[in-house]
Formats: sequence, structure tokens, C-alpha cells
Amino acid sequence: MIRPLELLAPAKNLECGIAAIDHGADAVYIGAQRFGARASAGNSVDNIARLCDYAHQFQAKVYVTVNTIIYDDELDDTRQLLAELAGAYVDAILVQDMSLLTFHSSLPLHASTQTDNRTTEKVAWLRDLGFSRVVLARELSIDEIRAIHESVPDVELEVFVHGALCVSYSGQCYASQYCFRRSANRGECAQFCRMQFDLVDADGRVIEHDRHLLSLKDMCQIDNLEALAEAGATSFKIEGRLKDVGYVKNVTAAYSERLNQLVRRHPDRYRRASLGHCRYTFTPNLQKTFNRGYTDYFAHGRRPDIASFDTPKAMGEFVGTVKELSRNALTVAGTARFANGDGLCFLNAERQLEGFRVNRVEGNRLFPQQMPAGLHPGQRLYRNSDQEFERLLAKPSAERKIPITLSLQPTTDGFRLSSGNISVEMAIVHQTAEKPQRDNIVRQLTRLGNTPYECREVDLPADFNYFIPSSQLAELRRQLVTALSSHPHSSHPAQLAHTAHPTSAPHYPQPHLYNIANTEAARFYGVDQLTAYELRPAHDAVLMQCRHCLRFALGFCVRNGGRRPTWREPLSLRLGDGRTFRLEFDCRNCQMNVYA
Repeated sequence: MIRPLELLAPAKNLECGIAAIDHGADAVYIGAQRFGARASAGNSVDNIARLCDYAHQFQAKVYVTVNTIIYDDELDDTRQLLAELAGAYVDAILVQDMSLLTFHSSLPLHASTQTDNRTTEKVAWLRDLGFSRVVLARELSIDEIRAIHESVPDVELEVFVHGALCVSYSGQCYASQYCFRRSANRGECAQFCRMQFDLVDADGRVIEHDRHLLSLKDMCQIDNLEALAEAGATSFKIEGRLKDVGYVKNVTAAYSERLNQLVRRHPDRYRRASLGHCRYTFTPNLQKTFNRGYTDYFAHGRRPDIASFDTPKAMGEFVGTVKELSRNALTVAGTARFANGDGLCFLNAERQLEGFRVNRVEGNRLFPQQMPAGLHPGQRLYRNSDQEFERLLAKPSAERKIPITLSLQPTTDGFRLSSGNISVEMAIVHQTAEKPQRDNIVRQLTRLGNTPYECREVDLPADFNYFIPSSQLAELRRQLVTALSSHPHSSHPAQLAHTAHPTSAPHYPQPHLYNIANTEAARFYGVDQLTAYELRPAHDAVLMQCRHCLRFALGFCVRNGGRRPTWREPLSLRLGDGRTFRLEFDCRNCQMNVYA
């Protein structure tokens, strides 16, 4: 059976959502005004409905994030929101809070990565609840994804393939809430993991000073798409609901082109999940989009280069080294071309990211607005703002069209125009043509203009010899386009009935990790109290569960061939204000835990 592959792109707003569809997305995920895991990226239901109308022309889908934990006084508002989203014809909602299962909405449910989906048992449990799709933890390897698919083949698996990485398993991070009273489970993460820390041992000795020890590079799985598809992944998700439209255009186009190559290599195994092909006015280039350096994370097992210890900011693409310096200019050794206004950066002697704006360009000689003090010959330069590329993306940069074949046939009292199994008929008096009409018929019928369609071929019977006025041909064309566009608003299957509730919740080491924030969720889990950390902060709680391990990253994991540590544990992370966070190395589960 040929399996559809879905490229799922982020949408901060309606503009980004339409751009994602235009640039090759098979689906878009977007937040409503409340209850999405990015509180600052909310959208009205009216705009979500407009996005659905646009996407459904291409049989692309729209998923809405309702994936925060919900408090008791918000349950009625959440019910109302789901009813409004159903009326907007969204294709599914992403869920973290299990209270939503009690609402009996008609909308299909996707289990958000916030539900911490890292095991076969958890995925099977969610499938039994009626979830049609599970968004897997970013930390899983390709082999682990394959094992889940083989054990639970009847649920769709969505995997992240690009964008920023959370250092903690999603849904299991309470550091932002603990430090800043901003809950990641409420869409208000303050990015604790991007801060600078000292790494301190039990004797107070500083092992690492002022480094971004929890800050990870950005994910890039573009070279692993075929392996992920073979492992059973259905949907390939780009992170970035806070990113701008240029990011969405470039990243979506890059992954769409790569998925198209995969489909062309294996047309008997895969197809794209939506209709249409795209033409771009630019060449997609992932190096030119915001990134902290790229990693494929744990796709092929544990590796030491997943972190960005020096800076949590975007460095951009490498463009060359400093060849020489003068009082007001520098010469770059390399083949990159520059433009006035480009933004460049480098790591200075203190390993701090330092940047400058190029005021004027003369070939490879650059004149900054102000010469940075830390620059010296031999330094590696990176471009994190490419003016020429940004100008291309600021304009209309893609067109998406669905190719169709038109067939014109005479009927008893007129003519029928068809495309596939869709047809329209008009009563038109048959008039014998005095001269050949094919060229005019083709010209009139293929004027599809701003519609989502383009005509590959017009099929006429060999003995077709009728004159049809151009105005009537245009009306036939208009009616067929209307008929082609009049598909059901949403192509999702009927939602599975929520009848197969397991008798117990998944087991976690501490009760607050259930994230139970309302009485409906408590009833679902069979407990008599609300255990969410946001409501009942636990003493000495696990603030983060991380697959990223500082022992391993610094070369001191003996189990993986590293040196034997010279420090005395426990180790701690220490912020500049003196607050410390104890580290626990759970080697049995190959996991690092961060404690309050």
C-alpha cells in the first residue's frame, strides 16, 4: 500500500500558515487564542477558519494546539473553544490535558509531545484512549521509532525533524515555573535552558564557568527523512510557532523538495499527503535560516556534539575567515558574496558571540558600521543576516498549483467539461465550426488564473467540430473550478470513540509528573487531588529529565569510553545569582535529572 507522507509546518499566524501551504506543507499547526503551548502565538478562530479554507483547497490539513494543562475555571472556555474549532473545520487538535477526552468532541485527537511519548507502552496507552496520532519525544532514535511502529502499527507517528530543541523531555520540565513562575506546561516557558551556568562539584570546585550547559543546537533531520519514513513515521514536523514568515518559507520549501525526491525514488511506496506542486523564486538554504548550529540529535544514538555551550543565539552560515584588518575595514578569505546591511558574527576570545553590521561592501572587503574590538586575523566569520536572501523571501516567493486534465465532450443539448470524476454540463446550442476551434478552446479553458489549478492537457474527441463562444467556454471553466473546489471542508475520519480507557495512568517516579491541573483530569487518572507542579510545588522535585548528559558531553562517561571523572559528586549547575540545581546521573536509564 502506498503510504502518504506529511510535511507539517508551524504557523505563528494566518500569514505564516498560508506561506507554509504555498511553500509545500501538507499540514500546518497553529495556536488558538488560548491553551496553546506557545502563549504568545495565539490566533482568532476566524483566522483559523480562513486558514482551513485555504489549506483544504490542496487537501492539506490544519491542526490546532490545545496542548497546555487546564485549570478548573478554564474547562468551560475550553469546551467552547473546541466547539468553535469544529465549526471552523479544523482537522485535529493537539492535546496534553486528559480532561479533554471527557468533552466528547467530534475532532480527532493528536497526543502532543507534551504528554511525554517516549515508550511503546505509552504510545499503545494513548492509542487505546482513541488518539489517532502520537507526537513522539524528540529524543528518540530511529531504531526506537521503528520499534514503536512495529509494536503499535495502527497509530500515526509524528516526529520532529527541524528546529529548536528542548533539553528536557517535553511535559516534564518545571524549571521555568520554579525559577520564574512561568509554566512551560502553560505555554509560558522562560527558556531556563538557554541561561549561563557554572558546573560545580561537591567540593565547590568550578569545572565549567559561565557556559550555556543546557543549551542545545537546533535539530536538522533533512538527511534522515527516508530512514524515518522506513521506520514508520507518518508526519515530519518543523518546530517554530514563534518564527517569522521567512523561516517558514525557507525551511518548508527545503523539506518539501527533499520529500518530493523521496517520493520520486519510491513512487510505489510513498506519496505526498496533499495535492499540488510548488515553484519557488529562491533556492532553499537551511544555513541561511535562524539556527544555533545543527544536529540530528539522537537519531543514530548518543553523540557528544549536540549542545551549543558557547552561545544560545543563532550564528548562521560560515562565510570565511578574517584575512586582514585595517582601521575601518576587514578582508575575508572565502568564496561568499556579501551585501550592504549583512549581519556577521564571531566568537571572541572570551567565547562570547560578538556581532556587527556591514555598512559597505567592495568585493570581499567589508566596511562595518563600527569595527568590533574582538576581531583578529584568522577568526571564523558567520552570517546571521543575509540581506539578499531576506529580500527574496520578503516578496511573493512561491506558487502552488494542482495539475489537472480537462475533457470536453458534447451532450444531447450542450457540452460537458470534466476533470477526473468531477464534471459540469451546460445547455449550449450545437453549432458546426467553419474553421478549426481547438486552439481557442484550449486557450479559454486553460485560463485558470488565480485558482489553485493549472491545466496539463485538454482532451477533445477526434471528431470534435463545434463552435462554442468564448464567453460560454469561460462559464464552463468557471463552473468546473467551483465544482472542483467544493470538496468537504475537512477530510479527517470520524473520531474514535473514547471508550477504551485504561484502568491506570502511566507510572512516573513522582506524582507531580502527571500534570493533573483540574478535577476532570483527576477523575480520569483516578486520584483525589490535583498534582500539577504549578499548583502543588513538590519539595526537591525533578525539574528536568534530560537525555542530554553533561558527563557524556564533557567526555567523562566511563560506560561510553570516557575518562574517569576527577570531581566529587553530586555536581550542580549554578546560576549567576547563586541559585544551584543538583544533577543526578541515572545511568541505568541513560538520563540526567536536574533537581530544585
